[in-house]
Amino acid sequence: MSYGGYDTVRVHVADGIATVTIDNGEINLLDGPMFMELAQLAGVLAADDDVRVVVLCSANPDFFIAHFDVGLILGFPTDRGTSPTELNPFHAMCEAFRTMPKATIAVIEGRVGGGGSELALSCDMRFALAGRAVFNQPEVALGIIPGGSGTVRLARLVGRSRALEVVLGCDDVSAELAEAWGWVNRTLAADELWAHVHRIARRIASFPPHAVAAGKASVLRAEKDVVADLLAEGAAFQGALGGPGTRDAMERFMAQGGQTRDGEMRLGELAGELGQTP
Repeated sequence: MSYGGYDTVRVHVADGIATVTIDNGEINLLDGPMFMELAQLAGVLAADDDVRVVVLCSANPDFFIAHFDVGLILGFPTDRGTSPTELNPFHAMCEAFRTMPKATIAVIEGRVGGGGSELALSCDMRFALAGRAVFNQPEVALGIIPGGSGTVRLARLVGRSRALEVVLGCDDVSAELAEAWGWVNRTLAADELWAHVHRIARRIASFPPHAVAAGKASVLRAEKDVVADLLAEGAAFQGALGGPGTRDAMERFMAQGGQTRDGEMRLGELAGELGQTP
């Protein structure tokens, strides 16, 4: 199967492993074109019998993915509407990576936040670079919530109290703390990270694909009510968009350095500044 024609990602397939390298500007902003390509790619990878493991990584040593484009969120409708009965497109994209009948692995060597964190959380495994990877869900500081699966994934991975520290605190979480909390499988040094990822990816790719798919599906069944919780999260996100001060918080985020390299490298500090009285 051909994987040419993408502008924000590069795909290399060898020995049953598809390595997807994200490469979209100076902070790997999850903008409209990247989202469309990731959504399309998820479906193609899921259907490709030659792919048995998917590895997501970044060409940018400082950013896995910064977060979803706040400029786009500012254009979202703010009416509450009716309770959704189908997953929104972002949830559907993340679910495609979570549920495809093959292993999905995120390798996080730099910063990841917001929607980028939610994509990584949707993968089966996450491995982080010691001393370099940083995690953040900054949405509440912007007057919204992690609406692309973050509240659903984090609560299941790290527990209620730690998920609330992440979601409500909007602060940076180091790779080492993320490992201690169960956010990532392992945090590894530079000379160990890719060696471990290659080893586990090759092992999984060498096993009978039907058994890998069945094993993954059986584990996923233990995650009860995921879709119902995603629908509720989507409704809560939509409701927060029209909340008092939300638009002002997002505009101040952009004005104070959000979605610039310097601003994103201090995302936890920037999120905290948004809550300060002018």
